[in-house]
Amino acid sequence: MERAVRAQFPISAGILFGLGLGGFFDGIIFHQVLRWHHMLSTWYPMNSIQNYELNTFWDGIFHSATYLFVVAGLFILWRTAQRFHLYWSSKLLAGSILIGFGGFNVVEGLVDHHLLGIHHVNEIVDPAYRFYFDAGFILWGILMLIIGWILLRQGQREGDPEGLVRQRAAR
Repeated sequence: MERAVRAQFPISAGILFGLGLGGFFDGIIFHQVLRWHHMLSTWYPMNSIQNYELNTFWDGIFHSATYLFVVAGLFILWRTAQRFHLYWSSKLLAGSILIGFGGFNVVEGLVDHHLLGIHHVNEIVDPAYRFYFDAGFILWGILMLIIGWILLRQGQREGDPEGLVRQRAAR
């Protein structure tokens, strides 16, 4: 037996995906590919094997946390999709992912780069230029938040054409 219920896309799942993808991007591109910084590289500069090992350990902890964000997002999306026939919206998914990704950049940029100073986006440039990379990282996050919010609002306005989805009967 099915009953009609209001369509709801699990926005929290998309935000968690975005947080995880933002962390993956930061860790893979900035930590590993470009090697601009590591998790604690301002506190423990990459000038000894001991500091390198400490930084890569905390990089791993960071990557594990971002992985958990993605797993949590997948779990929420899966559970919601099992209970309801969802209205799948590319705008809602992309918007919520951008909100999560942008939120990651803004929070990580403000907390890690400025408040705690545990690392900067690019530590291989002259210290006089590090602020510009850090500010650009935050501005990039703000831009993603704005675009994500616009897409999310558009997706919410479009909604399910029928306005309803069918809830699956309890198993």
